[in-house]
Amino acid sequence: MATLSFQGYALYWWTSLVRERRIHRDPPVEYWNDLKSALRKRELMDKLQRLRQGSMSVEEYRQQMELLLLRVGLREEERTSIARFLSGLNMEVRDKVELFPYRDLD
Repeated sequence: MATLSFQGYALYWWTSLVRERRIHRDPPVEYWNDLKSALRKRELMDKLQRLRQGSMSVEEYRQQMELLLLRVGLREEERTSIARFLSGLNMEVRDKVELFPYRDLD
């Protein structure tokens, strides 16, 4: 199997994935398509963790974050999503947003 050639971070990721699937009693990754899906999910999760507003408008950034959350299939508490959202905002926008009361991303 392709996983036999994993080294470094890839090997660490793979052993973590195997352990996590075992803990949650999910079936093991046995087929190429399953491995591709797991790798794709990891890639999308990395994109989500690195997502920053940059030159996007606040609305574009919010939509991008929501799209990545959906594609990854990540369900997190609203306060966690809000913290993730705020941490990726440009500093000058974040400073203004934190002055207003909010309960959700809408």
